[in-house]
Amino acid sequence: MSIVSKITRQTDYNSFPPSIPIVIDNGASYFRIGWAGETEPRLIFRNIVQRPRHKATGETVTIVGDQDPATMKYFDCTRSGPRSPFDSNVVYQFEIMEYILDFAFDRLGATGSVIDHPILITECACNPVQSRSKMAELLFETYGVPAVAFGVDAAFSYKYNQLHGICKKDGIVVCPGYTTTHTIPFVDGEPVYKGSCRTNIGGYHVTDYLKQLLSLKYPFHSSRFTWEKAEDLKLEHCYIAPDYATEVRKFQEGTKEAEEKTRYWQLPWIPPPVEVPPSEEEIARKAAIREKQGQRLREMAEAKRSSRIDAMENELHSLRFLVKQLDQVEEDEIPSFLSDTGYSSRQELESTVSKVTQSLRKARGEPKNEPAESEENTDSNNNEKYPLINVPDDMLTPEQLKDKKKQLFLKTTTEGRLRARQKRNEEELQKERRNQLEEERQRKNPEFYLEEMRAQYKEVLERVEKKKRLKTNGTSTNGNNKSGGVGRGERLSAAQRERMRLLTTAAFDRGKGEDTFGSRDEDWQLYKLMSKDNGEDDEQPDSDEAELARLSCKLQEIDPTFVQKPEGESSQASGEAPRVRPLTEKDYKIVIGIERFRCPEILFHPNLIGIDQAGLDEMSGASIRRLPHSDNELEARLTSSILMTGGCSLVPGMKERLESGIRMIRPCGSPIQVVQAVDPVLDAWRGASAFAANMNFLGNAFTKMDYYEKGEDWLRRYQIRFNT
Repeated sequence: MSIVSKITRQTDYNSFPPSIPIVIDNGASYFRIGWAGETEPRLIFRNIVQRPRHKATGETVTIVGDQDPATMKYFDCTRSGPRSPFDSNVVYQFEIMEYILDFAFDRLGATGSVIDHPILITECACNPVQSRSKMAELLFETYGVPAVAFGVDAAFSYKYNQLHGICKKDGIVVCPGYTTTHTIPFVDGEPVYKGSCRTNIGGYHVTDYLKQLLSLKYPFHSSRFTWEKAEDLKLEHCYIAPDYATEVRKFQEGTKEAEEKTRYWQLPWIPPPVEVPPSEEEIARKAAIREKQGQRLREMAEAKRSSRIDAMENELHSLRFLVKQLDQVEEDEIPSFLSDTGYSSRQELESTVSKVTQSLRKARGEPKNEPAESEENTDSNNNEKYPLINVPDDMLTPEQLKDKKKQLFLKTTTEGRLRARQKRNEEELQKERRNQLEEERQRKNPEFYLEEMRAQYKEVLERVEKKKRLKTNGTSTNGNNKSGGVGRGERLSAAQRERMRLLTTAAFDRGKGEDTFGSRDEDWQLYKLMSKDNGEDDEQPDSDEAELARLSCKLQEIDPTFVQKPEGESSQASGEAPRVRPLTEKDYKIVIGIERFRCPEILFHPNLIGIDQAGLDEMSGASIRRLPHSDNELEARLTSSILMTGGCSLVPGMKERLESGIRMIRPCGSPIQVVQAVDPVLDAWRGASAFAANMNFLGNAFTKMDYYEKGEDWLRRYQIRFNT
């Protein structure tokens, strides 16, 4: 197993005889290991394991504890994050625990796989017997340890401070740790675990709460609020307020005291470059560029118009040549001659020639021919083609009357087709005229034309979206041009509402008595009305969508930056990005005010983060009430020696706040004294080291043979005795 670490390896392991125990403070945050009788542990590192791969070789390495970021850049840590063997404060991942013990024994100087020293290892109060049994099995089976002893870290800290006269034989130890907080009463120098109390709150939650508050307060700097940085800010700036409500009121009112307690963290900030107004030469250069672009657009439009005129001239030349050839063909051979050209008759070919001629004249800007002559020719042709139409009926024979009806029908149909064709021609002419006007406007001022097209597109798009919203949500508004709450009836058209009314009326009449619907003809008429899918007054398709499509195509041709709005996307989502205020130097100044005391306040009020449990002051009262034989005299002795230990007890204001909180729940006049441990972080290991150096240590330990003979049930009742 490859181990990467910045901790140097000890060299004096063989100088200690096998009778000297190894002391391990196995905390949820830090792992401390050393020799019994010493005042300082040999190794201290984070109780985490990470197993990334090397980017170059692909080898999987084991990293225990924190590492230098300069070293970690050579490893791929995306698939292997830091892992802890603890769940809350109980060891449950013994594979990770084995990596940590391997690393600890290796850095302590052990050369072989067998550890021939007794081991004293700490655990949490009321540790589950399964976790204790697995730990014993790991130490006995994997490392061959001759004897093992388990003890509670808070109890060792209390006994160590008792030796130094900080606390008395009777008292309470309050240990706010990394993930949990414990209170353990001591009577005659022995811990009474039946009176212990635990809350699932600790320093980890304080740090995480501070990280969340700062991330919510400064979302644009959330990447800078790492867990490690939040831990540093907590240790440097956080404190516990004597009265939380009063302290909050000071910050709400913005008093001078609140301003003095506010801390600032200035992040690196680079001012944006100052925009210098363009010079006259720059303005002239941009004007020349715009003129050049306009000239290029005008040339492109003129080239497009010329190519269209050339295409129509070629088409007209081909059609006229085809007409000349058709004049040379006999009448009987005309259908076979036209079968390959795509035209069915001479009239269709001549109509196409006339249409192309008119389009060519309009493209050139020439006036169109007067239609008087064509109308006279049409009338003369009708008279020759339908001779019986103008003849009175009394002058015709029965056969001629039938022919007259046929001629009248043919004439009416032909005239209707001609009118429809003329209408289409007029629409096309209007469309061409409008295109010519737009092209002329585009040639004169391309930039103004582009802005006008964009404005038209935006206006038509808003109308189309408004109609879609009204069709979906109804027409009622709440005064702010926003759709109000409407029912299904307001979303239906008039015809659909009428059908619903008929259906409701029919159903209501049916419930009055005997069902006779269908016996009358009027009922079937009602059935036809109700079964219609589209009424006469249903909404007709609007031309705005067609206009929107036309403007989109036009903008795509002349504006390379134009992006058409996707179907079904709202205007807010597809429109311009909201303009955000640029960040200034003030935005890079992190203000840490109320967060300084709001985060550690969860130790006394866990409900601030949704944990419905007791705070530190309430836990002390609960431990006293849980004692099996408690009286006023014993309670007075306990409250007169309350020891604070653990990392969170270093937060400023903890002693005063805990003392005032306990005083509020105790009877008036009760002696209350809260003291702090000499070193709340290392006193647990130092107390265990002093206990392991005692000659009576082996009487509290159990061997591998005892573990196999007495079994797991014996570990359930196992407990270290300090007064033996």
